Amino acid sequence: MSFETPSAQRRSLALAAALVAAALQGSFALARAEIEPAGGDRFLSRVRRLTFEGRRAGEGYFSPDGRRLVFQSEREPGNPFFQIYELDLETGDLRRVSPGAGKTTCAFVRPGSGEILFASTHHDPRSADLQAAELAEREAGRERRYAWDYDPEMELWVAPPGGGPPRRLTSARGYDAEASYSPDGEWIVFTSNRHAYAGGLGEAERAKLEVAPSFFAEIYRMRAGGSGLERLTEAPGYDGGPFYFADGSRIVWRRFDEEGLTAEILTMRPDGSDVRRLTALGAMSWAPYPHPSGEYVIFASNLHGFENFELFLVDAAGEREPVRVTATDGFDGLPAFSPDGKTLAWTSSRAGDQGQLWIGAWDHEAARAALGAAARREETSR
Repeated sequence: MSFETPSAQRRSLALAAALVAAALQGSFALARAEIEPAGGDRFLSRVRRLTFEGRRAGEGYFSPDGRRLVFQSEREPGNPFFQIYELDLETGDLRRVSPGAGKTTCAFVRPGSGEILFASTHHDPRSADLQAAELAEREAGRERRYAWDYDPEMELWVAPPGGGPPRRLTSARGYDAEASYSPDGEWIVFTSNRHAYAGGLGEAERAKLEVAPSFFAEIYRMRAGGSGLERLTEAPGYDGGPFYFADGSRIVWRRFDEEGLTAEILTMRPDGSDVRRLTALGAMSWAPYPHPSGEYVIFASNLHGFENFELFLVDAAGEREPVRVTATDGFDGLPAFSPDGKTLAWTSSRAGDQGQLWIGAWDHEAARAALGAAARREETSR
């Protein structure tokens, strides 16, 4: 399952990895010429681009020891869709985790075992035909605007550490994806619309499923081996992108309204109780990720322009107004902290491309101070 890169690509990865390793160790002795300018970023320093290859890359998440990063990228010859890769941040070595066929998304490393969880459609016998059709569209100059399709063949898979074929965890018709582990590695929380494919929908709902399958997405959890499935949310609209807080006490996720035009950030206990809304921005606020301290959550929002997504912070209780982190043109989103909370990885199009992984040193104390000085919300929804 290893993906070998050309020597030039390996050199660029090794340089990027060396920069990350230096950041994680608190040392920044490398030349400034190799580091991208920080622009309007707040609480971030030594901001640099981590990935360079492929059409686009994103959703980078650190391993529990902070030494590796798993992410998705469109770079596989003959496949225009995302595949999953693992980057060693100390050596720059890169390997492909997913089989290479079909579509994949949302990788996460299991604490304790090093297994890599991801969603994939590679089992779908139509995969090769779908890949060829997408490539033909692009070659004909009819490329569609990027949009996620919520493929009902998307299932959860887990790959062994170091390589080897993945094993399948889910097999229900419907979109199973956006999964992550609990801090002890015993639970998986994920997004699914499987219930909509299980029957019981009325005629109007079946029609809506055809055009807007994400509307039916809810948060589920199950044991790491696939047993003990529980549905945690019931509200209309797209619930997705769940992550556990570092102490396992709560889950953070985002919920879209019924029209799919706005989204807010929420938290709940691991059993689905005590739901709290952290934001009330009336914008598309999504992709939340908790800081390891448990004090705040970082997320993306288009509060300042429909296509201009920026990163923001909100306190874990949702008592204060969010604080803006980035201020660059284009897309900044899908953020994730390193386990020690000192580094942030996120996806950005700030270089004028379709999005690649970026990384920077994070100032936790400055972020805490800014949140403490932020205005209190007039009403906290619980």
